[in-house]
Amino acid sequence: MCGIAGWYRRGNRNVDQSIVKTQCDTIVHRGPDDEGILIDGDLGMGMRRLSIVDLAGGHQPIESPDRRHVIVFNGEIYNHLDLRTELEARGHAFTRRSDTETILSAYREWGDAAWARLEGMFAVAIWDRRERRLTLARDPIGIKPLYLTEQDGGLAFASELPALEVLPGHRFDVSPRAVHDFFSFGHIRTPRSIYAQVRSLRPGYFLTLGPDGEAAETSYWRPQYRQGEQRSEQEWIETFRERWLKTVEQHMLSDVEVGAFLSGGIDSAAVVAAMSKLGGPPVRTFTIGFPVERFNEAPAAESVAKHLGCRHTTRIIDLKLARDILPDVQRCYGEPFADPSAVPTWYVSQVAREQVKVALSGDGGDELFMGYKRHRTERKIGRMNPVARRLAQTVAGWPSTPIKALNPALHRVQKALGSAGLPDGVSRFFARTQITSPAMRARVYDPAFLQTVEGSHPFEQLRDEYFPDPAETISRDPLEQFVHADLALNLPSAMLTKVDRASMAHSLEVRVPMLGPSFVNWALSVPTEMKMRGTVGKYVVKQAIAPWLPEGFINRPKRGFAIPLQDWFAGDFGGFAQELWQTSSFRHAGFLSQSGVDTVFEEHRTAKRDHGRFLYALTIFCLWWDGYQAKKSSFR
Repeated sequence: MCGIAGWYRRGNRNVDQSIVKTQCDTIVHRGPDDEGILIDGDLGMGMRRLSIVDLAGGHQPIESPDRRHVIVFNGEIYNHLDLRTELEARGHAFTRRSDTETILSAYREWGDAAWARLEGMFAVAIWDRRERRLTLARDPIGIKPLYLTEQDGGLAFASELPALEVLPGHRFDVSPRAVHDFFSFGHIRTPRSIYAQVRSLRPGYFLTLGPDGEAAETSYWRPQYRQGEQRSEQEWIETFRERWLKTVEQHMLSDVEVGAFLSGGIDSAAVVAAMSKLGGPPVRTFTIGFPVERFNEAPAAESVAKHLGCRHTTRIIDLKLARDILPDVQRCYGEPFADPSAVPTWYVSQVAREQVKVALSGDGGDELFMGYKRHRTERKIGRMNPVARRLAQTVAGWPSTPIKALNPALHRVQKALGSAGLPDGVSRFFARTQITSPAMRARVYDPAFLQTVEGSHPFEQLRDEYFPDPAETISRDPLEQFVHADLALNLPSAMLTKVDRASMAHSLEVRVPMLGPSFVNWALSVPTEMKMRGTVGKYVVKQAIAPWLPEGFINRPKRGFAIPLQDWFAGDFGGFAQELWQTSSFRHAGFLSQSGVDTVFEEHRTAKRDHGRFLYALTIFCLWWDGYQAKKSSFR
């Protein structure tokens, strides 16, 4: 695990080692144990290492025996020992135990066909000295980040945005489309970044760039639903257990102790239960709780930890202190990121790093096995006839001012019905995952900005951008279309971004067994009725792990890993957020309407409406914007 960065200037323009050194210095938190840099004329690349596997021999960059190829790599490859055996039979010799050396040999043997053979999470850069060709690759799901910028005929890459911002002669202008992404969904959708000149390499893609011509991006993997084998319910349950234990065992490959996040939900409990079943010392588990009872998952997590005999640590977050660390939380993302659960994720990573270097997490279970409430809603809407859908949309259009204030549950129903008239699951995915509605954006956006970024059919336009023909490229089942969009977009852009930055800010490696490529491919073949049974999501997961957990645990209602925003903004934090908005230069940047936002603050303060998600996003953006303005002059 580490952070990587580099710059291929191309042409007769050498890269100065001090520049790559500065790039690596900005991501030292991703790898405080070691540093390595390669300079080869117009190519420079480096890494910061967090030593997990082959503690003594894992230094990077690593060269091939003939010195033609050089690699820097961020991630973990869990099947590298199996690959190494196959490669040794083909004549490859190894001098270290590092998975980095295995990747390089796999690339030399199979070329770009190697990427689909890697079982793990990765962002890789390989330099071909002879051909003067740079190859970049990212894991299938997007667990590990990789940002790119192509400017002045060259290409630079990095694990985090600040490692690009130090490059001389580069521009970093705020993208209006990214601002719109952020205030629509609370994060910026891959492959965009907050900067117009920077994008991320898409999950499941590799990029090649030689001394001449344009960079070429090629897909080597994409999620595909397919018909699985005919099996009984019990056979599916047993197969899940078998595959789950195998993938968790793979993810425990390490030369240091491995712990686990334990949130109190099904997925993290499944991880810890499997770790315990596999034997070894008691698992170290870590939980964050809140003083607000309805948001506090700590008691449920503690019951699982006690049942499984774990060495458990719980820390309760003081909401006043959480406000004080919000600038640090935002800073670790490098761009605006407004998932409120980033705060407890930041804290639990801090707590875990006090005891371990590696922790397993349950992320991905909801996306693979239809575990969100929005998936249940989509199943119901997908089965409605056209007349019922039109009626539902009419009901959704009724005045909502009193509903949201008096009953948040009714507001959620109204929001769900509002998407019923949309033509497919992907369009409804965009409607259901927005944090502001088109009507809300019309209130808070500056009119000129609104006109440039949003059309009259925003959700269909997003569908056409990301999935032009979902019935052909995904599935004819609207529910599978919806869940596929969750897997392909929300997971890398939101969930995995949240975990990677918050954990690496504390030099903690987080692994996600649910998202091992082989396990994902199998999960995509599991029939819908084994994922969602009636109104029960993650059915096969729950049935498989129920015997491992306390009685009744799997029937607990899902709460999620979030902060109590309504309570937070109703207190002192609301005043802090409003003062930040009033004093931030973002107020005058031309993106938002000053009067519109001021009205939203007033409605929230007087409890006319709950605008907690928007106000949290606004607070985050103001914090980021003021930091951006302060460092703009340092862009070289």
